Amino acid sequence: MTALQTLTATIRKLDETQTRISTGLRVGKAEDNAAYWSIATTMRSDNGALSTVKDALGLGSATIDVAYTGMNSAIESVTEIKNKLVAARQPGVDRGKIQSEITELQRQLTSIGATSVFSGENWISVDSSAPGYNATKTIVASFSRSSGSISIGTISVNVEDVKLFDAADQSGILDTEDTTANGGATYSVSSLDISGLTNSDEDTEDLEQMITWVDTAMTEMTISAANLGAVKQRVTLQRDFVSALMDAITRGVGALVDADMNEESTKLQALQVQQQLGVQSLSIANQNSQNILSLFRG
Repeated sequence: MTALQTLTATIRKLDETQTRISTGLRVGKAEDNAAYWSIATTMRSDNGALSTVKDALGLGSATIDVAYTGMNSAIESVTEIKNKLVAARQPGVDRGKIQSEITELQRQLTSIGATSVFSGENWISVDSSAPGYNATKTIVASFSRSSGSISIGTISVNVEDVKLFDAADQSGILDTEDTTANGGATYSVSSLDISGLTNSDEDTEDLEQMITWVDTAMTEMTISAANLGAVKQRVTLQRDFVSALMDAITRGVGALVDADMNEESTKLQALQVQQQLGVQSLSIANQNSQNILSLFRG
């Protein structure tokens, strides 16, 4: 009976060691270590949430990048419009032909605004009257747990500061109208027309005002592009941090529940030897019983 109990205990330990080697876990179930198992399970769940946050940051970074690219392309077109207007200031030039070039640039601006879309999000050409419109765009940036409660952090971008077009009220940088022209005429960067301007003092004054208006718009666009670039950089840094944080959590969980494979493999060899010795011991014990019984035969 002693030999059988010893062998049974050895086999139990052998099974436990083989399970640790096959799973790679020292604590795989709550019964192994309830405290460590609970911590590891919670942290694995949080790591899954951080993985989703990392994906959200990637999506947000792509959306910002599309808006930033559109803004830069629009700045190039507006710069060309300003150059054309400066050229039109010279008396004797054909302003009708210059307007033809400006018109194509204005169409390019409209195209840039309409196509700067990623995953259904367009931050530089909006319709503020659309149902559900929200000028504040948020990007999920963090997930944390403290004292049992969780919190989700976000990075916000105010579209009102970067929009080029607004279909609802023409309040974007490029479709906001200047009302200071002589005769009560109104125009925006995307709609101005110089083909009818003459060399009169009033028309010359209006042309100079158009140049100023376009230059002001370009300054605002430059500021908007800089803001988008800063937000994009922050999103990139946050994504790198979340990735590093996930790796740190994985290492921490591993320190709690992972098995030491060198130790377990050594233990496995020792237990296999003990198992062989236990079988031999049990065989010897059974043989001794047979010897005693033989004394009562015949």
